[in-house]
Amino acid sequence: MPFHKLGLHKVLKHVPLVSKILNAPYKHQLKNAVNIADLRMVAKSRAHKMVFDYLDAGADDEISLRRGKDAYSELEMHFHVLAGLSPPLDLSTKVFGKDVKLPFFGCPTAGNRMFHTEGELAAAKAAEHHGTLYGLSSLATTGIDTIGSAFKGPKVFQLYVWKDRELLRDVLQKAKEGGFDALALTVDFTWYGNRERDIRNGFTVPPSYTPKQVWEAIKAPAWTWDFLSNEPYTYACINAEVPADSLASFVNSQINPAFNWQDAEWLIGEWGGPTAIKGVCRPDDAKKAVETGFSTMWVSNHGARQLETSPATIDVLPSIREAVGPDVEIIMDGGVQRGTDIAKALALGADSVGVGKPYLYGLTAGGSEGVIKAYEILRVELDRAMGLLGVGTVDELKKRGPSLIKRRASSARDYHDREARDRGYGGGII
Repeated sequence: MPFHKLGLHKVLKHVPLVSKILNAPYKHQLKNAVNIADLRMVAKSRAHKMVFDYLDAGADDEISLRRGKDAYSELEMHFHVLAGLSPPLDLSTKVFGKDVKLPFFGCPTAGNRMFHTEGELAAAKAAEHHGTLYGLSSLATTGIDTIGSAFKGPKVFQLYVWKDRELLRDVLQKAKEGGFDALALTVDFTWYGNRERDIRNGFTVPPSYTPKQVWEAIKAPAWTWDFLSNEPYTYACINAEVPADSLASFVNSQINPAFNWQDAEWLIGEWGGPTAIKGVCRPDDAKKAVETGFSTMWVSNHGARQLETSPATIDVLPSIREAVGPDVEIIMDGGVQRGTDIAKALALGADSVGVGKPYLYGLTAGGSEGVIKAYEILRVELDRAMGLLGVGTVDELKKRGPSLIKRRASSARDYHDREARDRGYGGGII
């Protein structure tokens, strides 16, 4: 019989010392983490195997996942010298017309409480700490009203192409009442991607009580205690009564592959505010989106989790900027693991950059403390990259960007190998 149905979590939650003891090694590792690759290793060691693989994986053979990261290695940074800059630099910008202190933010991602019981609230705390945008997924495990009360900064609500228009209207109204400033319609999720790590792991949310999953839970005691001593999670933005026990089946029952440009135009009218189309990789689609009424192009391939061999987003970004011109807002996500990656995206046409895996590694490793650490790593790296490039503001980086970033032929030496850290290199493989 499932553990939570017996109500045992209500007993365990009154024994917080156990959580502190089990999480102590990971707090130490988190404190010593130097980069996002380090956070990934902490997350991997703390989480249940199926949970980490769900976070870490891409579609099919994961070619797009690797290409999305490797693409940044093919872009050189041609820096200016004697720029007369003084730290700290000005990393502030605007996203959806709102002032933020950082030009990057955490992408809306599903089921954050799967990774750590603090869930979406941890990401909201980190956004508040760093003064940046917060993004909430419509498949979140924390409710719109809860986030609206906890986080008063700029925030965007992400929505999928659901079949039920009443469901769409209801969710949009909740987002308006929750104080969300913008809407992001995800359009690259009309079918559920083939994520073979999940299939091999027998992925369910939460884990099923099979011998295999129980064994994996025993091997991840901190994550397991976190799961067993807290309330079960649900799809809180849609229906809090529906348990989050099958992401794929729920999505497949509600997703609408027939959703088209006319439906998108209807949705924009229902929302009545800044609206991003999330999942653009083609210039012609970007032009069509502007004509339809979208205010923001969100260049994304869903973290390389949907269509295998879809292009690296950093590779298509310049063509999207050329297609829509200088005045249309562009957000880009995909493959970002370093502050230098963010600098390259800003230089090549993005107004801001979304990160997914980096902050989820931090969340899995240590809740809000881990997400704050992930953002701080990227902030410091971005500040350093801009200083060394010779640009003092995000606006200057965007204006001078095309002369700063040059493509070169790739080389096997560009990419980290699995023994890089053992030989003294800082990054290692992600």
